[in-house]
Amino acid sequence: MPRRELGALLVVLGVLVLLPLGRTSELPVLIAAVAGIGLLLRYRFAPLADAQLRLVPILFACYWLPVLLSGFGAVMPGKTWMTALETLRFLPFALFVAWALRKPAAWRPFELAVAAVCALWVIDAWVQWLAGFSLGGAPEMERLSGIFGADNIKLGPVLAVLSPFFLLAAREHGGRFGLLVAYVLVLVPILLAGSRAAWLSFALVTLVFGWRETRSLKRFLPLILGALLGVALSAGLMLRDSNGFDARIERSLLALQGTEQAIDEASAGRLRIWHAAVGMIKEHPVTGVGARGFRYDYAAHAAAGDQFVDAKTRLGAAHAHQIVLELLSETGVIGLLFWLAGSVCAVRAWRRGSADQRARAFAPGLALAVMCFPLNTHFAFYSAWWGLFFWWLLAIFCAAFVRIPQQTQSYPADHERGADQYRP
Repeated sequence: MPRRELGALLVVLGVLVLLPLGRTSELPVLIAAVAGIGLLLRYRFAPLADAQLRLVPILFACYWLPVLLSGFGAVMPGKTWMTALETLRFLPFALFVAWALRKPAAWRPFELAVAAVCALWVIDAWVQWLAGFSLGGAPEMERLSGIFGADNIKLGPVLAVLSPFFLLAAREHGGRFGLLVAYVLVLVPILLAGSRAAWLSFALVTLVFGWRETRSLKRFLPLILGALLGVALSAGLMLRDSNGFDARIERSLLALQGTEQAIDEASAGRLRIWHAAVGMIKEHPVTGVGARGFRYDYAAHAAAGDQFVDAKTRLGAAHAHQIVLELLSETGVIGLLFWLAGSVCAVRAWRRGSADQRARAFAPGLALAVMCFPLNTHFAFYSAWWGLFFWWLLAIFCAAFVRIPQQTQSYPADHERGADQYRP
C-alpha cells in the first residue's frame, strides 16, 4: 500500500485510537478536515455534486441544518451558533474518509485494525476486572471503566457500538467458534461496565448476528435462547463476584415496583430529565431551545428541588439522555424531521447498494443503528465527544457506498484530466 494511502488510513484510525483521551481525538479529525478542504478546493467543490459522494453532504445537511435553524430561537444563542460553527468540520472530515477508503483493497486492513483496537480495549477491561488496574487505571466504584478511566464511564456504550467490527472480524477469521469466543470476550466487559443502555445496544447486536448466522426462524429462536441462557449464567456469576454489578441490577429492578419514584430512581433520575425535556418541547415546538441549550433552560422546566439544578449557576442536566427528546427539545420538530429524512436516505443507500457495498457497510451501519436506537437512553449527539464518534461511524458508512472504477487510482490522477471530469 502506498505511503499516502496508508497515512490516510492511519489518520482515520487515529480518531478511534485517541477516543479514550477525550478531546485529543479532535487532532486527527482536524488533520482530516483540513485535507478534506484541500480536496474540495483542488477539485472546485466537484465532490459535493458527484453522485457517488452525494450521501455525505445529504446526511451532513440533515445533521447540521437543525443546529443552524435552532439558533434563531435559542435560549443561549452564542452556544448554539458556536455548535453550528464547530460541526462544520464533519463535512470535509467525512469527504476525507471517503477518499481514504476509496479503494476496496483498503477496507479489509482498516476493518481488521478497528477490530484490533476493540480487542485491545476488551483485553484491558478483562485485566482491570481480574487484576484491579488497566491502561486507564483503577475501575470506577460500581463498574468497569477500562481504558477510558474511572472519571469517564463510556466503556460499555463504546464497546457495544463497536462490537459489530470485533464480532465480524472474529467470524471471518475464526468461523462460528471464533464468533462465539469473541462474543463472550466482549459480553463480560459490557455487562461489568454497568451501562444499561450498552446492555440493550449489545442485545440488538446479538439479535442481528443471530439472524445473520441462521437466516430462518426455526434456527434463530434456539440460538437466541441459548444466548440468553449464556448471558443469564454470566450475569449470575458476576452477581456473586461483583458488588458493583449487583448494585446496578438491584437499582434496575426497582422499576418493577411501578411507582413514578421507583422508576425515576431505577433510571438514575432520567424520568425528571425527560419531564423537563417535554416542558421544553411544549414551549419551543418548532426549533427547540437551541442545540446544546438544554442545560440553560432546564431549571425553568424542572420540578422544585430537582437535584440536577445547580443552586448557584441555575444550570441543569446537560442533555435529554434520549435521542428523540434531545432532537425535539433542542432542535424542535424541524430537527426531528431532518433526522428522519437522513435516516431514510441512509436506508435507501443500503437498499440500492451492491453486495460488496453492503458487506463494507454492515459493521458501521449496524453500529449506527444500535447507537441511535430510539427505545434506549443516549449520550448527546450534538456534543463534542459523542457527536465526533457518531460522525466517525457515519463517514465510514458513507464511504462504503462510493463506487470506484478499476482504472481510477486517486484524486490527483483525476485532477490531471480536469475538475469537470472528476470521479470519486
